[in-house]
Amino acid sequence: MKAVVAGASGGIGQPLSLLLKTCPLIEELALFDVVNTPGVAADLSHISSPAKITGYLPADDGMKKAFSGADIIVIPAGIPRKPGMTRDDLFKINAGIVRDLVQGIAENAPKAYILIISNPVNSTVPIAAEVLKNAGVFDPKKLFGVTTLDVVRAETFVASITGAKNPQETVIPVIGGHSGETIVPLFSQAKPSVSIPSDKLDALVKRVQFGGDEVVEAKQGAGSATLSMAYAGYRFAEKVIKAVKGETGIVEPSFVYLPGVEGGDEIAKATGVDFFSVPIELGTEGVKRAINVVGDANDHEKKLLQVCYDGLKGNVSKGIDFIKNPPQK
Repeated sequence: MKAVVAGASGGIGQPLSLLLKTCPLIEELALFDVVNTPGVAADLSHISSPAKITGYLPADDGMKKAFSGADIIVIPAGIPRKPGMTRDDLFKINAGIVRDLVQGIAENAPKAYILIISNPVNSTVPIAAEVLKNAGVFDPKKLFGVTTLDVVRAETFVASITGAKNPQETVIPVIGGHSGETIVPLFSQAKPSVSIPSDKLDALVKRVQFGGDEVVEAKQGAGSATLSMAYAGYRFAEKVIKAVKGETGIVEPSFVYLPGVEGGDEIAKATGVDFFSVPIELGTEGVKRAINVVGDANDHEKKLLQVCYDGLKGNVSKGIDFIKNPPQK
């Protein structure tokens, strides 16, 4: 199992690389970034875990060397959010970065599972899909937008209300997209069920939707949610790897291209969008099936979903348009 982190020297990339280096399921870990990767790789190489680690820069065909033979590529590359900046403000810079990295994957590792963390995910995943389509190597079952941080936040924040000792033992579907009001936690479908006082529900939903702002403010402009995102990225990557290696019954929400996966058409029809985060069952080929939880949303959640659909349509179109009508340099 060869894993790659593209954007390995950044605020998310370094802790994500550390977590992946400790994963016993990975035999080889390649790090790629525009700066510092040989140093990061040297530092991590002293950790006594099985993964053999290498670090590459763009010079000397670094991207090709990093990506060739990869089974799974995680992309946290991009610039972080700064105070007052929306995820959308990041769009042009990060869109170009993702486009170029995915082009490199299409050329050097077309069969790899691709996990996109780079924001805004609602647009960068459609960008990746368009690049892969243009290269003739798009497999919707292997392209994932990582929305696990929204799930992790929902688990954590609910536990602070219910008093659950281990937040991970409550499964909460968080669906839609990965920014602001496109994030819709379905607390009514939590397992085991949770009781949230009605006077706390709106604040809880908002905290899940805008949890990133909380971190940006607490860091006083010095960074965004990097450590929690690295954890979430690792949690999802590990689940994909376990499924690829044959473990069954693994379900986790992810932002995927619905028309290309089993069960997706029904959800696309219900939501009116082709890219959407829903719980997916993972298998040896990537997405085994998408699980339709939309129809079971309660009245409060249906109102949230309507706002989500409207926002997502614009985000997705923006990503597709970035490739079809590239901005003038």
